[in-house]
Order: sequence, then C-alpha cells, then structure tokens
Amino acid sequence: MHDVVFYGGIAWLTLLLGVTVILVARRGSAAGRILALDLLVLVLIGILALYAGQTERSYSLDAALALALLSFVATLAAARYAEDRGPYR
Repeated sequence: MHDVVFYGGIAWLTLLLGVTVILVARRGSAAGRILALDLLVLVLIGILALYAGQTERSYSLDAALALALLSFVATLAAARYAEDRGPYR
C-alpha cells in the first residue's frame, strides 16, 4: 500500500474519531449515544484494517473482527435496554 494513501486514510479516520467522540459526549438521547458509539467502533475497525494492510499481518484484522462482533452484540443489548428503559424483562 502506498504510504500517501495509508497516512491520508489514518489522518482522515483520526479526524472522524475525534468528531465521533464529541458526538458521543453531546448526544442527549440514549438512541443518539448508541448510534454515536456504534459509529466510533466502525471508525476504529477502519483504523485497524488500514494498519493490517500496511503491515501485511492479520493480527489487526482478527482484532477488528472481534471488535465488530462485540459491537454488534453490545448495540443489540443497548437498543433493547433503551427501548424498555430497563434490563431484560
């Protein structure tokens, strides 16, 4: 992978990461925070994927896959919690 593409992608994803952290802090509703946290995880997965492409090792892709699976389950649990306003009933 060309270094210009890698560093440009990392810079862009880092900027998105910062904006997403601000979104998480400013959202008032639970649904908005769930959505912002899910976006934060997607940006982190993108950073891990770029790093895996640059280093040509699969360890980062394994971590990205595990993070994606955990994020999916956490988003489902948080959405159900936000809908019922309590733990599983």
